Amino acid sequence: MNSLVTRSISAAAVLALGIVAAQAGKTPQKDIVDTAVAAGSFNTLATALKAAGLIDTLKGKGPFTVFAPTDAAFAKLPAGTVEDLLKPENKAKLVSILTYHVVSGSVSSAQVVKMTSAKTVEGQSVRISTKDGGVMIDGAKVVSADIMASNGVIHVIDSVILPQ
Repeated sequence: MNSLVTRSISAAAVLALGIVAAQAGKTPQKDIVDTAVAAGSFNTLATALKAAGLIDTLKGKGPFTVFAPTDAAFAKLPAGTVEDLLKPENKAKLVSILTYHVVSGSVSSAQVVKMTSAKTVEGQSVRISTKDGGVMIDGAKVVSADIMASNGVIHVIDSVILPQ
């Protein structure tokens, strides 16, 4: 079985487990970081969180809402961007970008669709809109929502969003 199929199966399993746990009224056992890592499609995000020193924060009590870009979302950035951001001298910029993807509190998709913006941990607000039946966060499409973690919720987005 190739790695793409394995990652897709892993992501589906994590999503299914999160939904089952939420429906059963049980708190998921994995935090946001462990849930994302287990999905297999957030390796770049995990690497960036580690380089930014944000792993412990997102493993903390929370709750947090994370608009999580996939590896494919990071791949859309211009060549060399991720590698440049991971350099120690660019840590502040990386922290700013990553915290722009995080909102304090646990905000479900049912709540998100009623909002026009949300203040991020970075300090600025993201724009929220609906387009063609989908939800957009600063132009990034939410491709999967309400992946529950023990300390919040993950909404998967198809692009990296950048603070102004």
